[in-house]
Formats: sequence, structure tokens, C-alpha cells
Amino acid sequence: MLRTVANIFKIPDLRNKVLFTIALLCIYRIGFHIPIPGFDQAAITKAAGERESGSPLGQVAEYLQMFSGGRLDKSSLFGLGIMPYISASIILMLLGEVLPVLRKLRQEGATGHKKIQEYTRYLTVPLCLIQSVMMMKMMGGYTHEGFERRAIILGMLGMTAGTLFLMWLGEQIDEYGIGNGISLIIMAGIVSRMPMTIYGVWQNTDFKVGVSEGTYGPGTIAFLIAAFIFVVAGAILITQGQRRIPIQQAKQMRGRRMYGGQRHYLPLRINHGGVMPIIFASSLMMFPPIVFQQLGNIPAVRQSDVWSGFISSIGQAFRPKAFTYNLVFVLMIFLFAYFWTTVQFQPKEMAKRLRDAGSFIPGLRPGHRTAEYLERVMVRITFYGASFLAFIAVVPSVINQMLGVEYRVAMFLGGTGLLIVVSVSLDLIQRIEANLIMRNYEGFSESGRIKGAFR
Repeated sequence: MLRTVANIFKIPDLRNKVLFTIALLCIYRIGFHIPIPGFDQAAITKAAGERESGSPLGQVAEYLQMFSGGRLDKSSLFGLGIMPYISASIILMLLGEVLPVLRKLRQEGATGHKKIQEYTRYLTVPLCLIQSVMMMKMMGGYTHEGFERRAIILGMLGMTAGTLFLMWLGEQIDEYGIGNGISLIIMAGIVSRMPMTIYGVWQNTDFKVGVSEGTYGPGTIAFLIAAFIFVVAGAILITQGQRRIPIQQAKQMRGRRMYGGQRHYLPLRINHGGVMPIIFASSLMMFPPIVFQQLGNIPAVRQSDVWSGFISSIGQAFRPKAFTYNLVFVLMIFLFAYFWTTVQFQPKEMAKRLRDAGSFIPGLRPGHRTAEYLERVMVRITFYGASFLAFIAVVPSVINQMLGVEYRVAMFLGGTGLLIVVSVSLDLIQRIEANLIMRNYEGFSESGRIKGAFR
């Protein structure tokens, strides 16, 4: 391993790419310490410390912090992170299945992809403005006296410019760095929270038997380490897992020579949707607690004992740690897993490409029968992928309830953040390894090259 790391810095081209990527990620982290002018940072920090982590607003704050990499106890230029750009990409991806114009652009290859990227940048700007307005409402009461309007305007413009700058950093990493810049920025934001979390666990750790409540004993620490290793190993397995469909290439006579007849396989990913089902489900599940909390604050509802009790009971059932909330969360993950697979995986188009390439699945006729078989296989393996995603999603809540571990600590044992870190880390290792092997150097594994999800 150490020799492989040393080989990275022996290759000038690869060394420059790695150092350039690290430098831009450092700029990304420095930007979080640049506050927006006009806000009382001390008041925002105090309000964030008093906010209950299990409350609806606290859960929304944790979710935003995880993806932005920042902290909501300070008004930062990069407070929105890269999420508006990700949201714009998802919106255009879904619209590509509905609008013929976008579908045609997607089929044009690199030219169409470049045009869609341009539309994504344009759509990011209004999304940034909308999300910055929401952020300004959350921090509207913490402006300096006499600077309310100017602080809000500066906050909207500053956060929008910060997100666009992060988008530009990601594109520079794609062009001049190691690649996959947007994902690396998201991963850097998630990993940046780990040192403070580990330090918090260490501060509350007591290696004596019979520790008090709120303190982590030796058994809890051993369980957290074992659970982290187990969940990471499972995340790697489900990310790399694939169902290989055997493909036979038809033989063709050209002159006096016969071509084709080779056997290969078509890899179908078990977790075809990646982290998107959890992201969609988490985004929608943030709204019920906030809606019921706001309904409970309506004067007419508060004056009625019947309506007040009814709204309160439903609100308690949809709190993030409640059984009903987690049950609906799991069902939403399954729903979006199949929805995302249906949008992304096109069995008819794949069967048509196989037929046009002169390939077929042994025992099946090209065309309709092949499409039916591919759809049936994908439906079955998506169930296992969605089951693992549901397990990963509810692990933080279960650990928080059973062991009394803080939610911000339990989030590193599962959830969207862990899957993103594992997926991006594997992709980063494969990119570096491909550069090493291309120049006749050994990869990270002595037994052979680390295989990706499509290899």
C-alpha cells in the first residue's frame, strides 16, 4: 500500500492531478469560514446550540449540514453547499424522460451532454436563490440592528455566488484534477465532520464498568467500531455487487473468415439507484414533522382540544425517531428505488442495442423476450438493493434509540452520508489505480485490479 502511494508521486501527470484536486478541496473548506456580513455570529451559534437535535427543525439542519459540509451555527458563503446543483441535475434527469427535446439531447452523446450541463447551470441559479431565501428566513432574527434588509440581500447573493463557485471548482477538478469533482466536494463535506464527532465521542468515553447515562462505556465503543466496520463492508459489497447476464455474440461469415461467436456478460447493478432513493425519501420525510408542527401552532387548532390532540398525536408519530416515521421512510425508499430504476434502466432500449450489435442472451429470442427477461431480473435484484438501503437508512435511528448514542455519531454508522463516502472513495481508488496500471505500476491490491461496479 505504501509503495503504491509512493508510486502516485513518481508519475508527474498523476501527481499534479492529485495535488491540484487536494488544493481545490482545501479552498472549498476554507470558504466555510468566510461569514456573510450583517449577521450576529454569536447569536446564531447560541441558537444552534439550543436547538433540539430530535426536533423537526433540528433534523432538517442535520440533513443540510451533512450535504453542505458546513455548520448552521455560522452564516457561511458556502452554506448551501453543492446541493442546488445536484437538485438541478436530478430535475433535468427526470424531465429527460418526459420532454422529447431533452431525451433527444441525451441521445446525441457528448454534444447533447454538454448542452444539458449548460441547462443545469442555468437552473442552479434560481434554485440557489430559493434555498438562500429559506436560509435567510431561518437566520432572519440574527442580523445586526439596522442591517436587516442589506444582510438578507447580501446573504442571498453571497450564498448563490458560493454555490456557483463550488460548481466551478467541481468542473475544474473534472478537467484538470483526478475527476468526479462534484462527488469529491460532497464527500469532503461529509468527512470534514468526522474529526469533531470522534473528538466528541472521546470526550464522553469512560472505560470503567457501569458508566452513567450519556457516557460511552467500553462495550458501547467496541460495538460502535464493529458496527462501523460491518456497515462499511456491507456498503462496499452492495455498491460493487452485480448480476451478470451471459451474452453470446452471433457468428458472421465475411469472405472465408468467421467473426464473432464470443461470450461475454452484461452487468446489472444490485443497487442501481445508488443513494438517490434515500435522498428522495429523506427530502420528502422532512416535510410531515414540520407541517404538523406548524398546524399545531394555529390558534384555532390550539383552542380545540380534539383537533389539538389529533394533530399532536400524528405529529408525535411522524417524529424522526418514531416507529411510524421509520416504517413510512422504509416504504418510501422501496418506492423510490423502483421508481429510479424504472427511469434509468430501459430494458427495451437495451434489448434493441443487443440485437443491433448482433448479440443475444442464450435461450432467449432477441427483442421482446429479451426485454421481458431483463426487466424481470432487474425487478428481483432491485428488491435486495432497496432492502439494504432501507437497513442502512434506519441504522442511525435504531442505534440512537437502543444505545443512547448521539444522532450525529450514529449517522456515521449508516444513512446517505456513509453510502456517498464509500461510493466516491471506491471510484477515486479505481481512477488512481487505472492511471498507475496504464503506466505499468502495480495497483492498490496485489491480487489484482480493484473491480468496479461495471467491470
